[in-house]
Amino acid sequence: MRTLEASGRADGHGGLSPRTVRYVYTILRSALADAVKHGRLAVNPTDRSTPPSPSQARPPEMHAWTAPELARFLRWADEHDSDMAMAWRLLAYTGMRRGEALALRWRDVDLDAGRVAVRRSVGVVKDKGKGEQLVEGVTKTGQSRVVDLDAGTVAALRAYRAVRGSVALDLVRDTALVLGTLVGSHRHPERFYRLFVEYQLQARRALGEELLPVIRLHHLRHTHATLLLAAGEPVKVVSERLGHASATITLTVYQHVHPGMGRQAADRFAALLDG
Repeated sequence: MRTLEASGRADGHGGLSPRTVRYVYTILRSALADAVKHGRLAVNPTDRSTPPSPSQARPPEMHAWTAPELARFLRWADEHDSDMAMAWRLLAYTGMRRGEALALRWRDVDLDAGRVAVRRSVGVVKDKGKGEQLVEGVTKTGQSRVVDLDAGTVAALRAYRAVRGSVALDLVRDTALVLGTLVGSHRHPERFYRLFVEYQLQARRALGEELLPVIRLHHLRHTHATLLLAAGEPVKVVSERLGHASATITLTVYQHVHPGMGRQAADRFAALLDG
């Protein structure tokens, strides 16, 4: 049985998170119930299954760094390991998912135009009795997207590529992985996550724990979205950068960012008339 490691956690469901398992269960149960209704099945096989409860399937609490906290961490990372600092910067400045960033190749990066094409994602596939392997597939939504880069990140990528090219030309060929290992292979998503945890711990010790709250690697993506939305960037623009299937998803996930925005809109409208 082959399962795709979706969350990087050992959770008793073949590597899939409880939230994903319950989502799949809900769809499967509905399809099988329809088969029973039309006489194609005598009973619904899911009647005897026990999916994760709604509370177990609840997504983990979302956290995001403030702009000063993110800048503080990236400065520290750049001083201690500029190679990995590029990885953390790319995630934070583009909002890419972990698997998308680890599958990015130089042919996907247009430094002259200042953009990256997100076309693939890498994940861990586990074969029962055969161990695991890293496999590239489509993005989470099945759609590719283009994400614009700021001038600072373009400059950082140019410098990063030059350094890697000085190590080995194979590391900067069009087909080479941007965030690959020094032998050109994919970084393991779980080890990549643990590396972030380790770097964050070191940074908190060096900078002061009160100046750098604990977050998960995926929260760099949340930080990207939260800071943009709080700064007034249109939801549709943020949604396209994140690769969400629709802006509605972005609004739902980041509704915590919007409470004060209604008051701002009301004040702006009043100012138009008062002015």
